[in-house]
Amino acid sequence: MGFFDKLFGKKEKQVLDQGLEKTKESFLTRISKAVAGKSTIDDEVLDNLEEALVSSDVGIETTVALIDRIGARVKKDKYLGTADLNRIMQEEMAGILVDAPSTLAADFSLQGMPKPYVLLVVGVNGVGKTTTIGKLAHQFKLAGKSVLLGAADTFRAAAVDQLTIWSDRVGVPIVKQAMGSDPASVAFDTVQSGIARGVDIIIIDTAGRLHNKAHLMEELSKIKRVIKKQLPEAPHEVLLVLDGSTGQNALEQARHFTAATEVTGLAITKLDGTAKGGVVLAISHQMQIPVRYIGVGEKMEDLLVFEKQAFVGSLFSLNG
Repeated sequence: MGFFDKLFGKKEKQVLDQGLEKTKESFLTRISKAVAGKSTIDDEVLDNLEEALVSSDVGIETTVALIDRIGARVKKDKYLGTADLNRIMQEEMAGILVDAPSTLAADFSLQGMPKPYVLLVVGVNGVGKTTTIGKLAHQFKLAGKSVLLGAADTFRAAAVDQLTIWSDRVGVPIVKQAMGSDPASVAFDTVQSGIARGVDIIIIDTAGRLHNKAHLMEELSKIKRVIKKQLPEAPHEVLLVLDGSTGQNALEQARHFTAATEVTGLAITKLDGTAKGGVVLAISHQMQIPVRYIGVGEKMEDLLVFEKQAFVGSLFSLNG
């Protein structure tokens, strides 16, 4: 049993552990080298640990914050040795990850959330945005919720077609128009249709690439305005999808999109194919935005609700 295993379901933990295997192997190897031959957490161990964290794509700013927190605990509790380091690191890593506010959907049950719950999805092309929407639709439907998709990424030729394929695969309806149509018009029609159908959740795809940041901000603001005309409190969540395998580049994308619109949550994809899972810590800590979902495989069930204790605990456990 890992340190935080009891806080995460057995099935979800298995999927998470398998999906993070490459990150865990790399991360634990570096941590082991940082404390090799040491019995106490001294300055040399902290220096080695700092290098290990930066090499694991945790990023300099987040690494410094972690080392400061760990160092403060070691200074306060002088008896702490390297045997305590894994526990301390897990606690401090979980501590720097941002918690989602109660106004966001806690999981796929949508318990206590408004109906329809409007989820606006943003992100650049190629990060797995459309696939994430499809997987979200599947998971919500699996939880017994009615779902409606909106294909408002009308600038990219394949975007509407790809979302339509997911709509068919999952078995949920979709609202779409021709390529080149006004994205805000699609968003308006989707919300209008969702209200009329009485669906539980509306998931709207948006353009992954526009001419420049100003254009992106203008388009997303327009989409929000037309949604609010029908549901003043919506969108209830703006989810930014990032490709975890790109490491620090994902952090740059997060900065770009948060400058263009108010992002309330993150979905970090493709963590199963990379050793750069440490970037999850960097993005959440530096952007001060909660991670909502992580993608750890290709199957529809491999999109997990992010639970920070389970994630951090998994980084410190190898399962053969």
